[in-house]
Amino acid sequence: MFLLVVAGIPAGSSPAGGTGPGTLRVLQMNLCNSGRAGCWTGRAVPRAAGVIAAEVPDVVTLNEVCRDDVDTLRRALAAVHPGSRIDAAFQAAGDRPSGAATRCVNGQPYGIGLLARLDAGGDRPEVHRGTYPAQDLADPEERVWLCLHAVAVLHACTTHLANTDGAVALAQCGQLVGAVVPAVRRAAGYAPTVLGGDLNLRAGGVPDVRSCVPPDYRRIDDGARQQIIATSDVTICCRRALDMAGSTDHPALLATLTVGGGAPAGGSTTAR
Repeated sequence: MFLLVVAGIPAGSSPAGGTGPGTLRVLQMNLCNSGRAGCWTGRAVPRAAGVIAAEVPDVVTLNEVCRDDVDTLRRALAAVHPGSRIDAAFQAAGDRPSGAATRCVNGQPYGIGLLARLDAGGDRPEVHRGTYPAQDLADPEERVWLCLHAVAVLHACTTHLANTDGAVALAQCGQLVGAVVPAVRRAAGYAPTVLGGDLNLRAGGVPDVRSCVPPDYRRIDDGARQQIIATSDVTICCRRALDMAGSTDHPALLATLTVGGGAPAGGSTTAR
């Protein structure tokens, strides 16, 4: 999915509008764990748990996962943040032929997920989800989006866009940024917004991912199709691509975000 992705400010940080900026570590992963694709190894979820343990993110956006993978990785994130509540959300991709959910080989629903560290006493986030109106009709998988809202703090979203038709992926990206995010902000109230996901679009590609990202947004990528995008009131710093040891066909993408900290010295952090 597009970017993603933030659902809360860790304890000890200040959200936008508070007394100072809050800092978050955001981790995007495409785990290729359906069991159906050639990139499946059966090792991606344990490797992802190891990356979470080593990097201690606050927010994790997940693509190509089975439903129970999200709970497994929620427990991994909880283990590195004792005393915090970890909220999780999952959205199954649709299966056009059956009209039901796409399934992993193990029978579980297949799709995208979000994990977020919240203060132990915080309110439970609202979850927003949906299916894109634009779909590649040659692909039985119907692409979806997922957002969490932590009240008065942040909106975090994730998505996995069409991989078989660039024009459809671009239309889905435009729908997410131009319609979904504004609608979530109207429904849940204004908050800085971060999106993480495998957009199947790249900078300099045809089509170019930058054509669907507003000019005042911040964006980084893994050098390929995974993106982390944020509204202008979020500063993105210090991206790193993390080795997944051959367990999936994508590296993990890690970024540090500052909420409410203003633009960094020297200008935008947008990757080109």
